[in-house]
Amino acid sequence: MDSPLFGAGSIPPADAATTRTLGYGMLSTHPLNRWRRVRRLVALLALVPLLAFAQDDPVADDQADAGLDEFGGGGYLTFYLDNDLFAGEDKDYTNGARLSWISDDKPLFGVLPGREGLEKLAGALPSKDWMARLSGFDPENIENGDIAVNYGFSVTQLMFTPDDPDSPTQPPGQRRYAGWLGVGFSVHAKDESALNSVELIFGTTGPRSLAEKTQDFIHDIRDIPEFQGWDDQIPNEFTFDLAYSQKRRVPLMEPGRKGFSVDGFGEWVARLGTFQTLAGAGGFFRAGFNLPADFSDPRLSATAYSNQYFGSGKPSGSNWSAYAIFGAYAGGVFFDATLDGPLFSDFETGNTRETWIADSFLGFGVRWRMLEFSYAQTWRTKTYEEQVGNPSFGSLALRLRIDT
Repeated sequence: MDSPLFGAGSIPPADAATTRTLGYGMLSTHPLNRWRRVRRLVALLALVPLLAFAQDDPVADDQADAGLDEFGGGGYLTFYLDNDLFAGEDKDYTNGARLSWISDDKPLFGVLPGREGLEKLAGALPSKDWMARLSGFDPENIENGDIAVNYGFSVTQLMFTPDDPDSPTQPPGQRRYAGWLGVGFSVHAKDESALNSVELIFGTTGPRSLAEKTQDFIHDIRDIPEFQGWDDQIPNEFTFDLAYSQKRRVPLMEPGRKGFSVDGFGEWVARLGTFQTLAGAGGFFRAGFNLPADFSDPRLSATAYSNQYFGSGKPSGSNWSAYAIFGAYAGGVFFDATLDGPLFSDFETGNTRETWIADSFLGFGVRWRMLEFSYAQTWRTKTYEEQVGNPSFGSLALRLRIDT
């Protein structure tokens, strides 16, 4: 039986005593919801062993310093934007924005929380044989310390809204209002064959994410009516996540006399935390002229940075580039605070998360000297059971290479 407050497919309260309202929607203490929270908490505790990698290792420190001396100078400043207005819609995952900086040799501000632990997880300091094998790096590069290490910092905001902008509460069967704001600190290790990225992410859901204020500001500028139901968004809760991705180079066609080539990478990703827990794999490919010496992926993700091409210390030798982008991704989403409700709050969102999702995307990119623009249109399968139709959104990235 569907509930107008909880949406199709969700669990209605057994009686009035099992629920309470605390300002934002309905909070449930139904026994099955408690059991779901226990399972999520168990998954969260899996983060604890990973933090053990943060212990000091003098030998590993010497290896890292040697690598930094060889791969120094410059970085990338990148602005990412996801928006469904590119697909003529304004609902569900409606906007995502991210500003990231990745330096070639040292953390921004000279500080990186959990730096040694992140370096080990990225494979820059492989203290175990099994870690070296998983890293994808050439064993000779590991033995000689020929692993490039880059450091990143990011600020990301995501927002989600229902289809109906006029209702002061969540319309039945539509997405709950939700926002998230996070900062990330990352380590990226690479050789000519593979790139490993690990990011530590601290964030918050609810009004503290400033999603409502951001959307109202943009809608005022564009003279678009404001959404009226943000008082019914998911509540405030701090989040902590650890994200990992590995890219393995797939050289398909070397540059010809006119500079045309095809390249790409296979990728697998994982994220564990109180905002999202997921895993998946996919492929990203480019075909064009004078391909930049970096993977110019406009898609916004937890480890989205403008990394230089594997083993490359310089941009492309040509002043310009033009290329097509295409690829696909598939994976599982095992927890999402915007659909399941914040981990430590008994909050019903009125939505039932889809566990398995898939993306396909197509786009293009252009570059002039140190400035590069890329765009991709993504078509995604349904992310929650009540969703009407498959979502689509556009992603753009504007990146600036800064040499020192």
